[in-house]
Amino acid sequence: MDSLSPHLDPRSPRRRVIVALDFDDRAAAEALVARLGDECRCYKVGLELLTVAGPEFVAGLVERGKEVFLDLKLFEIPTSVAGAVRAAGALGCTLVTVHGMGGTGILSAAVEAAREFPDLRVLALTVVTSMTDADLAEVGVTAPVADQVLRLAGLARHAGCHGVIASPQEVAALRALLGPDAVIVTPGVALPGGATGEHARPGTPRAAVADGASQVVVGRGVTRAADPLAAFRLVLANLAAA
Repeated sequence: MDSLSPHLDPRSPRRRVIVALDFDDRAAAEALVARLGDECRCYKVGLELLTVAGPEFVAGLVERGKEVFLDLKLFEIPTSVAGAVRAAGALGCTLVTVHGMGGTGILSAAVEAAREFPDLRVLALTVVTSMTDADLAEVGVTAPVADQVLRLAGLARHAGCHGVIASPQEVAALRALLGPDAVIVTPGVALPGGATGEHARPGTPRAAVADGASQVVVGRGVTRAADPLAAFRLVLANLAAA
């Protein structure tokens, strides 16, 4: 079984959904959390909201019994990365991201720092879901996205990371490579017919989980919906059919 939170029922689709709080306004983020209430247990906080609201916002979510995926995409010298991971653990986060392009030294530093926090899992970002083969070529990576994702996932496994971040389109290959216990989290999911935004390699929640995703990240399809709770429940219904 995937190494997810012991606090969530493994049979429940709710266990699989992370809502991305991609807001530049703390009040808007708090309103969304209040609107979803007890139905949503896990939220992603990225650089945008963290910069606006600060770590106390993250601590507040944890105090309310929420799980927090702190999406920092850390890419710095190993000492700085280790310090940031320890800070995430001290806040009570359950997931934190480090950039796979940092290589083994940075990934290993993150994993070692996380050992102090039994509930904290380190995930390596492979290739951002907005990127295409052409985008990789522009920065000197000649391999196609699918190959680069697997290459970085292999580095992450070697460094001891708990799992990876990748698009829905790479999940099946990643599950085959990493085995049944790795955590695979997939941004870039949308319901059939829904807008995919900037994600160049999208998929549906149902397809991602069917291919082996541990959890999916949903964003504007829920957070900017006229009725966020109804939209969230549609995601759950899509997952329940997986």
